[in-house]
Amino acid sequence: MRLQRLKRAYQRHMRVNYEHAARPCRLCPTKGICCTDAHFVNVQITRLEAVAIRETLLRTPRLTDEERRAVFHRAQLAVERHGLAVASDAHAQTFSCPLFDAKFGCLVHRRAKPAPCIQHACYENWEDVPPIELQWRVERRIERLNREVYGAAWAWLPLPVWLTLVDPSSDGAQLKRLEREWGARSDVRRSAFLYRESNHRRSLPVLHHR
Repeated sequence: MRLQRLKRAYQRHMRVNYEHAARPCRLCPTKGICCTDAHFVNVQITRLEAVAIRETLLRTPRLTDEERRAVFHRAQLAVERHGLAVASDAHAQTFSCPLFDAKFGCLVHRRAKPAPCIQHACYENWEDVPPIELQWRVERRIERLNREVYGAAWAWLPLPVWLTLVDPSSDGAQLKRLEREWGARSDVRRSAFLYRESNHRRSLPVLHHR
Protein backbone atom coordinates (compact mmCIF):
# COMPACT_ATOMS: atom_id res chain seq x y z
CA MET A 1 0.00 0.00 0.00
CA ARG A 2 1.46 3.34 -1.07
CA LEU A 3 0.26 5.17 2.03
CA GLN A 4 1.97 2.67 4.30
CA ARG A 5 5.20 2.85 2.30
CA LEU A 6 5.12 6.64 2.51
CA LYS A 7 4.65 6.56 6.28
CA ARG A 8 7.39 3.98 6.77
CA ALA A 9 9.86 6.04 4.75
CA TYR A 10 8.93 9.11 6.79
CA GLN A 11 9.38 7.24 10.08
CA ARG A 12 12.74 5.91 8.92
CA HIS A 13 13.88 9.42 7.95
CA MET A 14 12.88 10.79 11.36
CA ARG A 15 14.55 7.94 13.20
CA VAL A 16 17.84 8.20 11.31
CA ASN A 17 18.15 11.98 11.12
CA TYR A 18 16.39 13.46 14.15
CA GLU A 19 15.23 11.12 16.88
CA HIS A 20 18.74 10.49 18.19
CA ALA A 21 18.57 14.03 19.62
CA ALA A 22 15.15 13.52 21.21
CA ARG A 23 14.29 12.32 24.67
CA PRO A 24 13.35 8.59 24.54
CA CYS A 25 9.67 7.95 25.19
CA ARG A 26 10.55 5.28 27.75
CA LEU A 27 12.08 8.00 29.94
CA CYS A 28 8.96 10.14 29.96
CA PRO A 29 7.73 10.61 33.56
CA THR A 30 4.12 10.53 32.34
CA LYS A 31 3.75 7.81 29.74
CA GLY A 32 1.66 8.87 26.77
CA ILE A 33 1.19 12.50 27.84
CA CYS A 34 1.87 13.75 24.31
CA CYS A 35 -1.03 11.55 23.12
CA THR A 36 -3.52 12.07 25.91
CA ASP A 37 -3.17 15.75 26.83
CA ALA A 38 -6.45 17.14 25.52
CA HIS A 39 -5.14 20.71 25.71
CA PHE A 40 -2.81 20.42 22.72
CA VAL A 41 -3.36 17.22 20.74
CA ASN A 42 -4.99 18.35 17.51
CA VAL A 43 -3.96 15.70 14.98
CA GLN A 44 -5.95 15.73 11.77
CA ILE A 45 -6.08 12.85 9.33
CA THR A 46 -7.65 12.05 5.98
CA ARG A 47 -10.13 9.43 4.89
CA LEU A 48 -7.45 7.13 3.51
CA GLU A 49 -5.57 7.30 6.81
CA ALA A 50 -8.75 6.65 8.79
CA VAL A 51 -9.42 3.49 6.78
CA ALA A 52 -5.80 2.38 7.30
CA ILE A 53 -6.16 2.93 11.06
CA ARG A 54 -9.45 1.02 11.15
CA GLU A 55 -7.99 -1.92 9.23
CA THR A 56 -4.92 -1.97 11.48
CA LEU A 57 -7.13 -2.09 14.56
CA LEU A 58 -9.32 -4.84 13.10
CA ARG A 59 -6.37 -7.01 12.09
CA THR A 60 -3.99 -6.67 15.00
CA PRO A 61 -3.81 -9.83 17.12
CA ARG A 62 -2.90 -7.76 20.18
CA LEU A 63 -6.48 -6.63 20.76
CA THR A 64 -9.58 -8.56 21.69
CA ASP A 65 -12.90 -7.70 20.04
CA GLU A 66 -13.88 -5.86 23.21
CA GLU A 67 -10.66 -3.83 23.17
CA ARG A 68 -11.20 -2.95 19.50
CA ARG A 69 -14.67 -1.69 20.26
CA ALA A 70 -13.24 0.31 23.15
CA VAL A 71 -11.04 2.29 20.74
CA PHE A 72 -14.01 3.41 18.65
CA HIS A 73 -15.95 4.10 21.83
CA ARG A 74 -13.12 6.36 23.05
CA ALA A 75 -13.23 8.16 19.72
CA GLN A 76 -16.95 8.80 20.11
CA LEU A 77 -16.43 10.02 23.66
CA ALA A 78 -13.69 12.38 22.47
CA VAL A 79 -16.02 13.83 19.83
CA GLU A 80 -18.72 14.42 22.43
CA ARG A 81 -16.51 15.57 25.29
CA HIS A 82 -14.43 18.03 23.26
CA GLY A 83 -17.13 19.15 20.86
CA LEU A 84 -15.25 17.95 17.79
CA ALA A 85 -16.93 18.55 14.46
CA VAL A 86 -16.52 18.79 10.71
CA ALA A 87 -15.62 22.47 10.53
CA SER A 88 -13.34 24.88 8.70
CA ASP A 89 -11.46 25.56 11.95
CA ALA A 90 -10.94 21.87 12.74
CA HIS A 91 -7.22 22.47 13.26
CA ALA A 92 -8.08 24.41 16.43
CA GLN A 93 -9.98 21.47 17.97
CA THR A 94 -8.02 19.52 20.58
CA PHE A 95 -8.63 16.14 22.19
CA SER A 96 -7.16 13.11 23.93
CA CYS A 97 -6.15 10.55 21.31
CA PRO A 98 -8.27 7.37 21.42
CA LEU A 99 -5.46 5.35 19.84
CA PHE A 100 -3.29 5.46 22.94
CA ASP A 101 -3.44 2.33 25.07
CA ALA A 102 -1.83 2.19 28.50
CA LYS A 103 -0.55 -1.32 27.84
CA PHE A 104 0.63 -1.03 24.23
CA GLY A 105 1.15 2.69 23.68
CA CYS A 106 0.12 3.86 20.20
CA LEU A 107 -1.98 1.09 18.68
CA VAL A 108 -1.05 2.00 15.11
CA HIS A 109 2.58 2.99 15.59
CA ARG A 110 4.06 0.62 13.02
CA ARG A 111 1.40 0.59 10.31
CA ALA A 112 -0.80 3.69 10.33
CA LYS A 113 0.67 6.42 12.54
CA PRO A 114 -0.44 9.95 11.52
CA ALA A 115 2.21 12.27 10.09
CA PRO A 116 2.18 14.81 12.98
CA CYS A 117 2.77 11.96 15.43
CA ILE A 118 5.71 10.68 13.38
CA GLN A 119 7.16 14.20 13.35
CA HIS A 120 6.67 14.80 17.06
CA ALA A 121 9.25 14.10 19.76
CA CYS A 122 10.56 15.80 22.89
CA TYR A 123 13.73 17.74 22.12
CA GLU A 124 16.04 19.54 24.51
CA ASN A 125 17.11 22.10 21.89
CA TRP A 126 14.95 23.82 19.30
CA GLU A 127 17.73 23.57 16.72
CA ASP A 128 17.33 19.77 16.79
CA VAL A 129 13.62 19.93 15.93
CA PRO A 130 12.76 18.57 12.45
CA PRO A 131 11.57 21.31 10.07
CA ILE A 132 7.78 21.41 9.76
CA GLU A 133 8.19 21.45 5.98
CA LEU A 134 8.95 17.72 6.17
CA GLN A 135 5.52 17.08 7.63
CA TRP A 136 3.82 19.36 5.09
CA ARG A 137 5.54 17.56 2.23
CA VAL A 138 4.30 14.19 3.45
CA GLU A 139 0.80 15.55 4.01
CA ARG A 140 0.63 16.93 0.47
CA ARG A 141 1.50 13.45 -0.81
CA ILE A 142 -1.23 12.03 1.42
CA GLU A 143 -3.65 14.54 -0.09
CA ARG A 144 -2.77 13.36 -3.60
CA LEU A 145 -3.36 9.73 -2.62
CA ASN A 146 -6.76 10.64 -1.20
CA ARG A 147 -7.74 12.46 -4.38
CA GLU A 148 -6.72 9.44 -6.44
CA VAL A 149 -8.84 7.09 -4.33
CA TYR A 150 -11.80 9.24 -3.26
CA GLY A 151 -11.83 12.22 -5.61
CA ALA A 152 -13.33 15.09 -3.61
CA ALA A 153 -15.09 12.85 -1.07
CA TRP A 154 -12.77 13.42 1.88
CA ALA A 155 -11.32 16.16 4.11
CA TRP A 156 -8.78 16.78 6.87
CA LEU A 157 -10.66 16.17 10.12
CA PRO A 158 -9.76 15.57 13.78
CA LEU A 159 -8.70 11.95 14.22
CA PRO A 160 -11.61 10.99 16.53
CA VAL A 161 -14.13 12.40 14.04
CA TRP A 162 -12.78 10.24 11.24
CA LEU A 163 -12.75 7.16 13.48
CA THR A 164 -16.44 7.64 14.21
CA LEU A 165 -17.14 8.03 10.48
CA VAL A 166 -15.39 4.76 9.57
CA ASP A 167 -16.48 2.86 12.69
CA PRO A 168 -17.37 -0.70 11.56
CA SER A 169 -20.53 -0.57 13.68
CA SER A 170 -21.71 2.69 12.10
CA ASP A 171 -24.53 2.70 9.55
CA GLY A 172 -22.45 5.03 7.36
CA ALA A 173 -25.22 7.60 6.98
CA GLN A 174 -23.15 10.55 8.19
CA LEU A 175 -20.24 9.70 5.91
CA LYS A 176 -22.58 9.40 2.92
CA ARG A 177 -24.02 12.83 3.70
CA LEU A 178 -20.53 14.32 3.91
CA GLU A 179 -19.55 12.63 0.65
CA ARG A 180 -22.37 14.48 -1.09
CA GLU A 181 -21.31 17.79 0.46
CA TRP A 182 -17.65 17.32 -0.40
CA GLY A 183 -18.48 16.09 -3.89
CA ALA A 184 -20.34 19.33 -4.59
CA ARG A 185 -17.10 21.32 -4.31
CA SER A 186 -15.00 21.91 -7.38
CA ASP A 187 -11.69 20.04 -7.52
CA VAL A 188 -9.75 23.23 -8.25
CA ARG A 189 -11.13 25.13 -5.28
CA ARG A 190 -10.73 22.10 -3.06
CA SER A 191 -7.08 21.58 -3.99
CA ALA A 192 -6.25 25.21 -3.25
CA PHE A 193 -8.13 25.00 0.05
CA LEU A 194 -6.24 21.88 1.08
CA TYR A 195 -2.90 23.41 0.19
CA ARG A 196 -3.57 26.46 2.36
CA GLU A 197 -4.82 24.29 5.20
CA SER A 198 -1.79 21.99 5.06
CA ASN A 199 0.43 25.02 5.53
CA HIS A 200 -1.56 26.43 8.44
CA ARG A 201 -2.55 23.34 10.40
CA ARG A 202 -0.89 23.26 13.76
CA SER A 203 1.20 20.24 14.59
CA LEU A 204 1.89 18.69 17.95
CA PRO A 205 4.09 21.05 19.95
CA VAL A 206 7.59 20.11 20.94
CA LEU A 207 8.18 19.93 24.66
CA HIS A 208 11.20 22.05 25.48
CA HIS A 209 13.10 20.92 28.57
CA ARG A 210 15.38 23.31 30.40
